[in-house]
Amino acid sequence: MHFKIFRLISILLPPLISATLLVLSFPTFDIEWLAWFGIVPLLIAVSGRSPAYGFFSFFIFGFLFFSGVCSWLYQVDTFRVVHHAIIMTYLGLYFGFFGLTFNFISKRWGGTTAYLTAPFVWVSIEYIRSNMSFLALPWGLLAHTQYQYPLIMQIASITGAYGLSFFVVMVNSALTAVTLLFLDRSKLRNKQPDYHPLSRRGVFSLALATLALTGLILFQGHSALSRPLAGEKLKLSILQGNIEQDKKWNPRYKNYIMQTYADLSMKAAQDRPALIVWPEAATPGYVLKNPALLKQIESIIGDAKTGFLIGSAEYAKSITKKRSNRVKIGNTALHFSPAGKVLGTYLKIRLVPFGEYIPYAGIIPWPDFIAVQGNSSWDLPGEEYTIFELNGYKFGAVICWESIFPGHFRKFVKDGAGFMINMTNEGWFRYKIPHQYVAMNVFRAVENRVFLARAANTGVSCFIDPYGRIAGKVEKDGKDTYVRGYLTREITVSKEKTFYTEYGDVFVYLCLFVSSITVVVSFFKPRK
Repeated sequence: MHFKIFRLISILLPPLISATLLVLSFPTFDIEWLAWFGIVPLLIAVSGRSPAYGFFSFFIFGFLFFSGVCSWLYQVDTFRVVHHAIIMTYLGLYFGFFGLTFNFISKRWGGTTAYLTAPFVWVSIEYIRSNMSFLALPWGLLAHTQYQYPLIMQIASITGAYGLSFFVVMVNSALTAVTLLFLDRSKLRNKQPDYHPLSRRGVFSLALATLALTGLILFQGHSALSRPLAGEKLKLSILQGNIEQDKKWNPRYKNYIMQTYADLSMKAAQDRPALIVWPEAATPGYVLKNPALLKQIESIIGDAKTGFLIGSAEYAKSITKKRSNRVKIGNTALHFSPAGKVLGTYLKIRLVPFGEYIPYAGIIPWPDFIAVQGNSSWDLPGEEYTIFELNGYKFGAVICWESIFPGHFRKFVKDGAGFMINMTNEGWFRYKIPHQYVAMNVFRAVENRVFLARAANTGVSCFIDPYGRIAGKVEKDGKDTYVRGYLTREITVSKEKTFYTEYGDVFVYLCLFVSSITVVVSFFKPRK
């Protein structure tokens, strides 16, 4: 009995240690250096084991990792334990498949090849998870742990954030291989009969390749950061209303909400910005269908004498699909001229599944505890990547979590946007999620070399420069969330198009190719 308990602990402990190290490397803990060796304990534990063992160990790791990184889900009133079990099991499977593939390659080719290909496999699985239809979730990428280090982040302008994830995994692989090389290999062979020691030549090659990649990344980062920002200057103001979630949709607080944004707008207008940005769904009603509310906003704009970008829920005029049984509303960004005229609208394209819409409604019979049935007011997605113009300069706006999807964000910049706005309301989730959003947004700025301004209802509202450096936040007494305020900054309108902007995820396709070829060939190769 004691042996079985000890055996169970020995199996579960490495995934727990690795998951803890990686969770601590993400915001809001921000002990980012832990990521560089966070996977090592688990890689050592699965070394020489069966593919099934690798799958189980990494699945447990993934379940625990996402439970920690996404602990903010429990702040949602309707979130239950059953939802946690479903979501974490689904996300854990991706890591499980990494462990399965890693150990399968190890069995066929030996440990050296497994460690060399581990970064390619990891990035491939991160990419698949980030683009899996309505289940797509580019959250918790290893690259996001390094958002405070511009020197190594610049590689994202070529490879996207996935390139930095590749580098982090490569360092973990090299450290694991070196560690195993110096362990007592006879003891490992006694405990694991199938264990085949790593060759010194193979480990040396992996270590040398890791050092070479480190040098290339540091050189590329230094070269990028040494170039001054080039482009025309423009002044923007972002507002953080800090409207409590239970007041946002309560008609009794309509005047309170409008007065809050009117006061902040007037203060920001004193800085003479070209554009004042309100957060996502800031208005207490449908502006374009409510003459009184529209008149209020026109009055605020008239007093401020500048352009506005305002988040609102609106009737979706740009929808071409006929859905007569649905109320056609959408999450919208409204662009106003200094005269109060609506110059353009952007309707949110990437909606939150089960929050803003039900995926494959009418096709998949979702149970009530996953999707509430009978709701006729789900949002409808937009269909156009709207490019706004301000004083002759083009810009785009993404709403809420659209900013975490690299391909979606990139489309605006490729279509001509010289800077980007992210309008969001993260008041549903309390403290941890805003900083994780910022970590992801940093990479959008670097990938496309554009300024990004975030206007968040409860924070973090900030400016991020084209090199991923946070150039100012709305703060009060050292706090950047759940405070009210505004911030004005001068930004640079970018004309540069990065390799990533022009060509997208070429690096990921290389990783997918290498991973696929290795796995396919492994099926026809005898066990090592």
